[in-house]
Amino acid sequence: MSEPASISQGIAARYATAVYEIAKESKAVSDLEKGLDDLNSALDESNDLRELINSPVVTRAAQGEAISAIAKKMGLPAVLTNTLGLMAENRRLFVLPQLIDALRALIAEEKGEVTAEVVSAKALTKTQADKLAKTLKARVGQDVKINATVDQSLVGGLVVKVGSKMIDTSIRSKLNSLQNAMKEVG
Repeated sequence: MSEPASISQGIAARYATAVYEIAKESKAVSDLEKGLDDLNSALDESNDLRELINSPVVTRAAQGEAISAIAKKMGLPAVLTNTLGLMAENRRLFVLPQLIDALRALIAEEKGEVTAEVVSAKALTKTQADKLAKTLKARVGQDVKINATVDQSLVGGLVVKVGSKMIDTSIRSKLNSLQNAMKEVG
């Protein structure tokens, strides 16, 4: 891990621990989890939001006002809204994606579940995601939360990552294996 990445992870971990402890004391962990999902979706969908949190040109005050307005509009829990304001004041909004990941990890650990990163060629249906989660639970021995993304270059199949294990059943990897085998023959 590079030094800037580890610094960002450290900053995010400290904020995440504080936010999680406050949410846990006030019995608002489920609200926090929903707010994190909403905030993550907003980050994925909005270039303007990503630019706001990463731009060194935007002043602290402007970042604070913007992120507070966004949090209010989204109906984020107070602990998360206040933390975002504090992060803007301290010029730390750039670690927001790492904060979301760290908080999700803390919540998952508390629930006794693991997250599976699933990449598929087409979006998984609810039935497919549930069946995959059930299959992974039988294999891993813990509840599994599916974090699904779509990569059309896979052609078909899935790439599943749970912890340090990866299962690649994509057509793309099978074609690459076949191509390598053909190179060895000829």
